Formats: sequence, structure tokens, C-alpha cells
Amino acid sequence: MPTYTGPECALCGVKGCLSAPDTKRLPDFCPMPAEQELFAEVERAYLERDDLRRLAVESARTESAGYCRRTRVEEIMDFARRLGVTKLGVAHCVGLMDEAKAAREIFLAGGFEVFSACCKAGSIDKEKIGVRDDEKVHPGEFEAMCSPVGQAALLAKVGTELNVVVGLCVGHDSLFFMHSKAPVTVLVTKDRVLGHNPVAALYTSHSYYKKLTGKGAKTE
Repeated sequence: MPTYTGPECALCGVKGCLSAPDTKRLPDFCPMPAEQELFAEVERAYLERDDLRRLAVESARTESAGYCRRTRVEEIMDFARRLGVTKLGVAHCVGLMDEAKAAREIFLAGGFEVFSACCKAGSIDKEKIGVRDDEKVHPGEFEAMCSPVGQAALLAKVGTELNVVVGLCVGHDSLFFMHSKAPVTVLVTKDRVLGHNPVAALYTSHSYYKKLTGKGAKTE
């Protein structure tokens, strides 16, 4: 009998987690039978921690209310209202100023107080943290590092209650998630090559982007 070594949910064709317990035969890699103690602990956390329970409940209500009907920016505002949030923070990339401005205008029209923090705020030299000149996007020039820790600090200082990410780079978004004092959601995920639509690479990973799966590129 195969031994459970960790979750492989992406490979599942059963989706037993969508059904009532013990109603479907689960694959060997399913974590539910193997990690019963862990899931019991997780369930207790939802029931015992008011902050987790509230976020989980209002997330579910937001999903139900807007399912296939509301855009993501609308769902963010709905979620915020359900939480009683009045002050939103926008943590955005300097390269997505127009998108951040548009989001700000929408949130303001929705009745929220909005603060926005750019990734380059602080103008910290990349070389100060150990980035070599030849590792810059534009060698030979001053380059300010992206400072998601600074963005989180700026938004915390003005007391934002829900922060919205607009196009932070890979890794920089991780730092922002780690340091944000308020809960975080994402409006825009950056992908300069695909027009900020990174899922396109997944949809075409068996055709134009075969190289991503090690199967070579399509030749046409």
C-alpha cells in the first residue's frame, strides 16, 4: 500500500473534499485520512479564534454573493464592507501607477478612505543591500530597491484595515504579506510578459509554453 508523503491535491480527480466526509473513496495522496489530527486542530482554530472565524465567514459570504457575477474589485469592496472596514491601503508597483490610481478612484467612489504606497518609496539604493551593479535592471545607474517592508510600514502608520496588492513583483509580494499589519488581498498579479495575466502561461503550457514543462516549445 502506498505511503502518504504529503499532499498532492493538484493531481486529484476525485475532489472528495467537496463532498460530505466518508462519501467518496479518496486517493492515497489525499491528506484528509492521513492528517486527521492536523485538520481537527485547524477546525478548532476557526472555531476558537474570533479573528480567523470572522475572516473565514465573511470570505464565504463574499464568495456566495458575488459568484460569477461580480468582478474582483467589486468583491474586494464587498468583503471590506462585510468586515466593517472603512480604510483601505493600496500597495502598488511603481510600474502600475495607472492601475493603482484607477483602483483608488473605484474604492473612493465605493465610500472608502484610501491610502496608497508605492514600492519605491524611500529610494533605498539596491547596492546597500548587496545587489551588484551588474545585477541591476539598468547597470551603471542608480536603482532604488523595491521596499515592500516600507509599504507595509507606511500603511500600518495610517491605520489601514485591509490592504490591496496591485502588481508587486514576485518575492516583494511575499515580503509585503509577511509584514502587513492588516489582512491582505490581491487585485493585480504582475506578469509583464503576459499583460499581468499569469494564468495564460498555465493555459498554454501544453502548446505555446511547452518549454515550461520541459517538453520544448511549439514550432509554428
